[in-house]
Amino acid sequence: MIMGKSHEERRQEIIEATMALSVEKGLKKLTTQAIADRVGIAQPTIFRHFKSRDEIFGAVISWVGESLFKVVGGFFTGSGPADERLHQLILNQLAFMNRQRAIPRVLFSDRLHLESPKLKAVVQKMMDGYARSLIRLLEEGVAEGVFRQDLDPEQTARYLVAMIQGLVMRWSVYEFNFSLEDEAEPLWRFLWPSLKP
Repeated sequence: MIMGKSHEERRQEIIEATMALSVEKGLKKLTTQAIADRVGIAQPTIFRHFKSRDEIFGAVISWVGESLFKVVGGFFTGSGPADERLHQLILNQLAFMNRQRAIPRVLFSDRLHLESPKLKAVVQKMMDGYARSLIRLLEEGVAEGVFRQDLDPEQTARYLVAMIQGLVMRWSVYEFNFSLEDEAEPLWRFLWPSLKP
């Protein structure tokens, strides 16, 4: 007897289909019917796993946040000099994003920015957690003496996040025609003179 997929397996399939379709269609044109077709299930089945389209988008955003923190979380709290960990964090974050074209399509969509305060709150929470971790890493680097003593960790974290977001936005606008991973070292070379003692 063939067993059906578990609730978690089906949810993950729906999340992955949503991410793939958001790259192809954008969020505005993305319907639950299109998601169901991509997964190979009937459209009402979607609603056994998610209450609404926004709940699917919220799950996508949460998956992105959790997956990103699995990739970079060790650099926030690991051992080794803070400057080396920040360098590796940037390399690994851009490599991760390079494999996830849905990230800018979801994070920079009108659906998130204008139409759904709940989705915006999910992203804000994710960004705030990332920024707090980045601030602590920069504070460590100042205390260790690997970053300038007059460095403002909070301001530096804001600008670093803005540079990465701008790079990801440019990558999306140019239809992913360059590698984010290849941009990591030039970004670090640009940043390092403003960080070093």
